[in-house]
Amino acid sequence: MAGQIGVGMVGYAFMGAAHSQAWRTVHHAFDVPLTPRMAVLCGRDAAAASAAAEKLGWASVETDWKRLVESDEVGLVDICTPGDTHAEIALAALAAGKHVLCEKPLANTVAEAAAMAAAAEEAAARGVRSMVAFNYRRVPALAFARSLVADGRLGELRHVRAQYLQDWIVDPEFPLVWRLQKERAGSGALGDIGAHIVDLAQFLTGSRISGVSAVTETFVRERPLVASSSGPAASSGSARGEVTVDDAALFTARFSSGALGSFEATRFAAGRKNSMRIELNGSAGSLAFDFEAMNELHFHDHTLDPSVAGFRRILVTEPEHPYVGAWWPPGHGLGYEHTFTHEVRDFLVALGSGTDPAPSFADGLQVQRVLDAVERSAAADSVWTVV
Repeated sequence: MAGQIGVGMVGYAFMGAAHSQAWRTVHHAFDVPLTPRMAVLCGRDAAAASAAAEKLGWASVETDWKRLVESDEVGLVDICTPGDTHAEIALAALAAGKHVLCEKPLANTVAEAAAMAAAAEEAAARGVRSMVAFNYRRVPALAFARSLVADGRLGELRHVRAQYLQDWIVDPEFPLVWRLQKERAGSGALGDIGAHIVDLAQFLTGSRISGVSAVTETFVRERPLVASSSGPAASSGSARGEVTVDDAALFTARFSSGALGSFEATRFAAGRKNSMRIELNGSAGSLAFDFEAMNELHFHDHTLDPSVAGFRRILVTEPEHPYVGAWWPPGHGLGYEHTFTHEVRDFLVALGSGTDPAPSFADGLQVQRVLDAVERSAAADSVWTVV
């Protein structure tokens, strides 16, 4: 019988709800070496945190994350807060001997991420594990795509084409929430969704981004203030505040393997709700994926007779595909929430076997370095040649 591990989660909004679903369901779907016990939920507002704990299935509530980290009931700390708090919580948890799952991006700065990666390496020597929550690695179609690349089915990789398109802040009257404040979010579309495609591109190719040339833009520079515990307080109904992050980021990249990449992250693509697309082209074939059809992978085998070659649709719902065998019969698709269940499953398996989970804090640091390079390139404004 599997042992138990007490989980303490800091934050309970969008990501907190997704992670809670995963902790509730993982041991029902998978045989895991440790059964998670949802011990403590932490939020600054006691009433709101208590309501969230009851709804999401947590046994108790704290309003100070330091008490959560110190609790004997907690062996694993799950960080689902804005980026400006990741480093402080993670460093304290690792020092206390608690395993850490941290939402992406790992931190708001390279310095913070480097400190976290160093602490994680030191903690690993004591048997304390950590992982960054890049959940899209756990989409079955993308995990399967990684195996095809690793098996050489695409040959030598030449191109990576990645986009992450959303539209939730197209309206200029959308309020100035924390994701639009650099001091809390670190960056805008770049860190929020661009981090996902940076990690995914490096994961799928098995190589690192070694250089970038970038441009960013903020289309709406002021927005209405909102009166809330997570955003700036409004002095009047007409008060507005400055948007201090990018609305969109575009960059080209070189990979250590020699491949070229193009990346686009925006929250201003009207009509696109959560369109994350990635395509890889190699000497022997290509792969294409769009999260809006997340159970499908498109594959072209360039070694076939050209008269019958072309992209073919693979429905990634067979029990032989990654993660799928734990769920439903073939053809019964999975959803967004399953990626988080797969994520915590992999973390628990690593804890049970005493191995290092992936993506590691070092992987998160590498993504942070790419994001930082994009911002520095965009600030230098050296990408433009005047026509």
